[in-house]
Amino acid sequence: MKRILIIIAAAVCLSSCGIYSFSGTSIQPDVQTITINFIEYKAQRVNPSLSNDLTEALKERFRKMTRLEQVEMDGDMEITGSIVGYDVAASSVTANEIAASNRLTVTVSLSFQDRKYPEEDFENKSFSAYSEYNSENSLDAVESSLCQEIVDKLVEDIFNACVAQW
Repeated sequence: MKRILIIIAAAVCLSSCGIYSFSGTSIQPDVQTITINFIEYKAQRVNPSLSNDLTEALKERFRKMTRLEQVEMDGDMEITGSIVGYDVAASSVTANEIAASNRLTVTVSLSFQDRKYPEEDFENKSFSAYSEYNSENSLDAVESSLCQEIVDKLVEDIFNACVAQW
């Protein structure tokens, strides 16, 4: 009898709220769809594949980590944004005032709309991520791997801001 009561209590605790999941999301039960628009590229320095890579990675994260159906338009939730910064700067300098390492930083401006719960909306929120590389390497030589690392960080931050409220 005691075991049954413990099981029932655990089941009630786990299902009491209904909006939290083991993936860390807090999506209301009546929110069913999401529209993830193509992340436009507006930075001055050009990376031709970054917009597509970021957009697809974001769609993949929502596909894997939520129950939301992705629709082309008018989803219950909608993400719109653009890459506004793609910058390289020295991150550490040697005693001879030569860059020892450089930092590639990508900045995204994003808007999130929750049509059913507008209090969750945000506009033009800035997300930024970076990766460092040895200055002996050219950016061209390491750009692909750096961008993948940066995209992973950005997707994590964007996902958390939209549906995990972290």
